[in-house]
Amino acid sequence: MPEPLDFWSAGQLLHAYRTKTLSPVEATRSTLSRIDALNGALNAYCRLDAEGALEAARASEARWGRGEPKGLLDGVPVSIKDVLLTRGMATLHGSRTVNADQAWGDDAPAVARLREHGAVILGKTATPELGHKFVTDSPLTGITRNPWNLERSPGGSSGGAAAAVAAGLGPLAVGTDGGGSIRIPATWSGIVGHKPTAGRVPIWPPSRWGALSHVGPLARSVEDAALLLTVLARPDPRDPAALPPDGRDYRVGLEDGVAGLRIAHSPDLGLAEVEPEIAAAVEGAVRTLERLGARVTTIEPPGIEAIVPAHRTCYMAIFAQFLEGLPPAQHDLLDPYLRAGAEAGRSVTAAAYHAALMTRQTIAARMEAFYADHDLLVLPGFHVPPPPVPGLPDGLRGKAPALTCWANHTGQPVASVPCGLTRDGLPIGLQIAGPRFADPLVLRAARAYEAARGPFPRPSLVR
Repeated sequence: MPEPLDFWSAGQLLHAYRTKTLSPVEATRSTLSRIDALNGALNAYCRLDAEGALEAARASEARWGRGEPKGLLDGVPVSIKDVLLTRGMATLHGSRTVNADQAWGDDAPAVARLREHGAVILGKTATPELGHKFVTDSPLTGITRNPWNLERSPGGSSGGAAAAVAAGLGPLAVGTDGGGSIRIPATWSGIVGHKPTAGRVPIWPPSRWGALSHVGPLARSVEDAALLLTVLARPDPRDPAALPPDGRDYRVGLEDGVAGLRIAHSPDLGLAEVEPEIAAAVEGAVRTLERLGARVTTIEPPGIEAIVPAHRTCYMAIFAQFLEGLPPAQHDLLDPYLRAGAEAGRSVTAAAYHAALMTRQTIAARMEAFYADHDLLVLPGFHVPPPPVPGLPDGLRGKAPALTCWANHTGQPVASVPCGLTRDGLPIGLQIAGPRFADPLVLRAARAYEAARGPFPRPSLVR
């Protein structure tokens, strides 16, 4: 059977616009209709701009009619995580402490690039308050649910973005990742997510999460993620810490395969107890990469365990910073988990924080050295399946997401791609990581596995 329109890829939409078999207005109306039907159950979008989206779609339709598309995403519907400034829409970070009644006249770099390339911006997707945890619920926007099972979390903090893409509420989403916040919801929602090399996508205003934060794509295919990254990685002078633009089209070379690549497989990084069915699915994906010609070695990266306490120290200090300048009367408005973390973070000394930063440097150097002998590293996306909503269960509360957070400290690129389902029908993800600046190689390996794996099923809510 033909794929339903709401599950077409961005590439399919662009081809249809080019051949005039579908218009951006038709695609946008279909997406808005689906959001209207399903968002009440999912709570993926916290803010929708239907009128603005249709206006942008009509402008795109006129450009395609003249044969003058504006850019690489002209007419493609895209959502924005509610931590990135978006002109004309409030950016509230999932928090009751942010004043919605103010001028919203700026676009973050990622949003500005989308507009320059003609994308249709649908609205803002839900995030936990200030993006502080790896499930998505907040006092402001409530609980966001997983389209594979409404009683489970889609992950966080880009959980609304992942749930929207997985459920067909738009083919592309922009998320952020300060400890796994793109890759965890990609893993738990059965889609593709990519955390780029640090600095590859410009960020402004500076993130609350400092150098840990990355902006990147979520999509249903590696090719779509590469297309979106190509747009997001364009330069912006407002971020002095951004990398010099490389001018790449990240779709180029995606089909070059993995034959001859030296791939290290770590079952758990020595940091987490991975549930057996997740370990088995990842092992199966590793065997697939071997059959495709990769040379796979099972190995643990050396000396990485110190990153977990360092990550916790950094996060506690960042949590404490959230309280600075916030009137005491507003403290009770915060998510209790965030407030408790912020209050505990006040005990972090400057010396302890500096020591954590030095640990980051040490681990980053070790991992770069590790890649002298290995082209890529593969590992599970998360050690357990998506937890019940709301909140973090006891087994995850207060714990760093060890299988993801390390890469935010090293700044290395990592993609997450679906590699199976649990007995309960919940997605399992495979992470593919590489050295800094190796985003093309990471995406190429993810595409090779995706092609060999074949089509991934759609969530039970939307089949």
